[in-house]
Amino acid sequence: MAVMSGVGAAAAAPRQSVISDFGAITPVSGAAERPDRSLRYRVLFSVTKAAGTPDKINPSLEKVARFLNLLDADGVKPVPGDVVVIVHGPATPIVIEDAAYAKKTGNVSNPNRPLIAALTRAGVSVRVCSQALVGNKIDPAVVEKGVEVDVSALTTMAALQLRGWALIPD
Repeated sequence: MAVMSGVGAAAAAPRQSVISDFGAITPVSGAAERPDRSLRYRVLFSVTKAAGTPDKINPSLEKVARFLNLLDADGVKPVPGDVVVIVHGPATPIVIEDAAYAKKTGNVSNPNRPLIAALTRAGVSVRVCSQALVGNKIDPAVVEKGVEVDVSALTTMAALQLRGWALIPD
């Protein structure tokens, strides 16, 4: 299959290399702005919105996978820990184990767990706000392994932005 050139032309097949099961992308040839290999991508994603229903993957969390796949398509590999996700507000239950998720939402299992595991394997620091855990009546003991509990999303976002992270809100 031939690949057309130009801004609107897509490559022959979508590429998913960093996060293979999430964040599908379609590489586009001729785009004006592309990821810059000379930059260090330190990015903070604020995830506050819940998915439409508890059986769906959180779209803001999937956006993180898409970001990594887009960078990878242009040969950009963030340093482990340079991409951070802070979960808070109504999205808070996405970081808890299946049994607690079932009790909290009525859904049998947490559909976000495989994505969180894939992000963590890719070097993303996934965190949750302890204040949001309290506000959502979630015991920190049921937070998925690999997810860090920060004192608050507010202080995490302020500190990381002051240290040079770019904030991407949901």
